Formats: sequence, structure tokens, C-alpha cells
Amino acid sequence: MQPEWREQVALVTGGSRGIGRAAAARFAKAGAKVAITYRSRKPEAEGLVEEISRAGGEAMALQADFAESTAPALAVEAVVKRWGRLDILVNNAGLTRDTLVMRMSEADWDIVLQTNLRAAFLCSKAALKPMLKQRYGRIVNVSSLAGVAGNAGQANYSASKAGLIGLTKSLAKEVGSRNITVNAVAPGFIATELTSGLPPELLERARQAAAIQRIGTPEDVAPAIVFLASPDASYITAQVLGIDGGLPI
Repeated sequence: MQPEWREQVALVTGGSRGIGRAAAARFAKAGAKVAITYRSRKPEAEGLVEEISRAGGEAMALQADFAESTAPALAVEAVVKRWGRLDILVNNAGLTRDTLVMRMSEADWDIVLQTNLRAAFLCSKAALKPMLKQRYGRIVNVSSLAGVAGNAGQANYSASKAGLIGLTKSLAKEVGSRNITVNAVAPGFIATELTSGLPPELLERARQAAAIQRIGTPEDVAPAIVFLASPDASYITAQVLGIDGGLPI
């Protein structure tokens, strides 16, 4: 049985900006207690916590560099220590190091896979301890259209996001019997800091190719994340929801 929103605790990684910030704000608006992690953007993270607190909610910000193997478990431990449980995990933290494969260094490959994929594995593994004990949990992985279709100049990023889809489907089969669902969203071109460095002509081509001819916003993605963690999605697992305005693949 799903707890009421006011009883639930959500952890959103990379929650100081973009899609993570929008999702954290929506969880808080629904009534959940929210923890967000940030790597370097302390003012933005603390600003969101203050906003949630002023609105009557509960939130906390945790510094975490998910390139470090110990960071995921420490983040989960801090959340459980404060609130005694963890119901929702959103694996959103990510970065890019874009270049063609022929020019890509091993370091650029490794840091993207470590932050975008390995950290999601480690966060999920740590979060499953309280979720299995509760016999309840929701994990939502933020993948990407690049993980479904690939993207030139983003082999490392695309591989990490494709790996998230594989992780989603496999983990869902492992934990479904314990009332834990695992799903993913695959945003297309969303106006965030990660896409701000893309060539304007690429964004314009994407806009024109989409059925809904505009670039998306974090607020277009956040409701889907919250839905997949809601009572209405209790029979949905191992799915990948595209949020791309109808871009052809």
C-alpha cells in the first residue's frame, strides 16, 4: 500500500537545477519531504530548500560528487537518518563531455559513465535497502532521447543514457515482487544548462522536426517523473517514457 504523499520521502540527485530542480519542487508541492543533491551549486540548492520551507514543506540539500563511489550510499544514509525512510529515488545527476569518438579521451568517457550510469546503479543499490524493508519504493531514472537514438558527438553521454534504460528494465524485474517499481523518462531537447552549449542550428532543426514545434522545458518533464512515483502508476514498471515533443527517431 502506498503511503500518503505527506508520509513519503524523495531523493532527487542533481536537484539544484534543470529537470531535477523542477521535479523536486513538484514532489514538495505534492507534500513529500524532499532531499536534493548538488555537486557544486550550493547557493542554488540551498535556495530551493528555502523556497520549499517557506511554502510549508520539508527539504534538505546534500553535497555529493557522484564521480566518487562512496557518494551515493552516503547521500541515501543521510536521508534515512533524517527522516527514517526513503520512498522515491530520482536518478537525475548527470554531465556531458561532448566530442567525436576519435577525439574523446578515456577520462572524458570515464567521468560521464561514472556520473551518469555508475552513480545511478550505486544510488539504486543503496536506496533498495530501505525500500525492500518497507516493501515499497519508486525509482525513476532520467535517461535521454540520446540513449534511445544516439547522438553524434555524444557517444559517452548516449552510452550512459542507454545503459540507464537497461538498468531500468533489469532492476524492475528484480524488485517488482516487493512493490518497488523502476521506470525511466527519456527527454528530448530540453532547455537546460546541459543543452545550452549545443549548436543553435541543431536546436532549430530539432524544433522544426518535432510534432510540437518548440524546445521543451524542465517543467514539461517533472510532471511525468512525479506521475511515475504516484499511486496512479502502481502497475507501471520497466517502462521508458519519451518526453520529446514527438521527435522522430
